[in-house]
Amino acid sequence: MHTAQELVQLEHRYGATNYKPLDVVINRGEGIWVWDVDGKQYIDFLSAYSAVNQGHCHPRIAAAMKEQIDKLTLTSRAFRNDQLGLFYQELCELTNSTMVLPMNSGAEAVESAIKAARKWGYYEKGVPEGLAEIIVCKNNFHGRTVTIVGFSTEAQYRDGFGPFTPGFRIIPFGDPQALEAAITPNTVAFLVEPIQGEAGIIVPPEGYLREVRRICTEQNIAMITDEIQTGLGRTGKMLAEEHDGVEADLTLIGKALSGGFYPVSAVLSNKEVLGTFQPGDHGSTFGGNPLGAAVARVALKVLVEEGMIENAAKMGNYLMSSLGEIDSPYIKEVRGKGLLIGLELHPEAGGARRFCEALQQRGLLCKETHDHVIRFAPPLVIQKDAIDWALEQIEPVLTN
Repeated sequence: MHTAQELVQLEHRYGATNYKPLDVVINRGEGIWVWDVDGKQYIDFLSAYSAVNQGHCHPRIAAAMKEQIDKLTLTSRAFRNDQLGLFYQELCELTNSTMVLPMNSGAEAVESAIKAARKWGYYEKGVPEGLAEIIVCKNNFHGRTVTIVGFSTEAQYRDGFGPFTPGFRIIPFGDPQALEAAITPNTVAFLVEPIQGEAGIIVPPEGYLREVRRICTEQNIAMITDEIQTGLGRTGKMLAEEHDGVEADLTLIGKALSGGFYPVSAVLSNKEVLGTFQPGDHGSTFGGNPLGAAVARVALKVLVEEGMIENAAKMGNYLMSSLGEIDSPYIKEVRGKGLLIGLELHPEAGGARRFCEALQQRGLLCKETHDHVIRFAPPLVIQKDAIDWALEQIEPVLTN
């Protein structure tokens, strides 16, 4: 058996250095807990960036995966399989959608939505070919493909990767007037996160998405919500857009769609936008495969049947209010919704990384984002006693 140090050295020797993880080597997980190779137990307060909303290795999802593995894993979309239609139906009924495009990664879902919105703009709205524009927000994070990083405002995400795909305009997040002012006759869509995750858990003003929906409807542009991190219960609703009582024209989901077992993503849409796709316009060898569909069907069921969404709302309120009561000179602000919480530190605190490392030593795993923000996002199955234990670790780290 390899030691943690040996395993870390293997990563350094053979792996590309595109991540800077904490030096904990995990080899087992169950619910809200994970264990490292030395047997030390930790509470997971990151949930694989919301991919394991249902908790690590949920037994019902695991059973569905094992059962499907023995029957059929992949046909490509050259043939039909017995899981896909049921997956479509159940997902549409849960999210009030009318059409689904299955993909694998979140970035693939974003790319698919960009293609769909552009084609809709050309074929239905009448935008001249090659001139379609999509409006995005400053400090967005939608993935890592060349097209997506091309409209990022994070310098490192762009550095050394150009030339980039044209056709994007950037406006401030949370500002409906800026959206209205940026729209031109060539605008086909507005792509937005309901809460900006990688930017530091930035929550827009109350009613922002309602105003966005009104503007998009009036101006005949597609509203696209990237719910890959905020969706599937994370904020205390199935989709975060529900907090404002709106439905986007295209909604992007992924991460927790499989409960962390398998890469599954989807574009949820009305028929007007996705309906422009014809056979051959778009595809994916693995998208919509029977294994992914079977896993996703059960991942969705456990979210609903086991009350995880309601629990996220209740426990999120408790965790956020408790964090707000910590008397620390380092804390600038606590913000979030449901169990997606950002704790922003003052610059003089010396950065969030050292606090994450200190919490690791106390058995709590979390991660910094944008240098000065600690992201707290435990699995949606967490209960009050575990949150209380976590707070007992967090408070002394932030007050000493």
